[in-house]
Amino acid sequence: MLAADRELTLKGSLFFTHPSIFVYMRKRQDLLRSASHFFDLVKGGVIKINVNQRYALADAAQAHLDLESRRTTGSSILLP
Repeated sequence: MLAADRELTLKGSLFFTHPSIFVYMRKRQDLLRSASHFFDLVKGGVIKINVNQRYALADAAQAHLDLESRRTTGSSILLP
């Protein structure tokens, strides 16, 4: 048992979980419908995705180094 689990148990049977998409999307049809809705929101500007770094595909190694060293924020993309 982890220390955090013990602490929560001592405070009255509290617990924490690690939710997974598979708990909510058991059928492929549900996943596709949800993904379509999400991308419609992105296309409509309701959800904004910040792309703060762009790397040429040839610079993929540098992109990995930057990610590993925590020199990135937001999303990073590789471009052909």
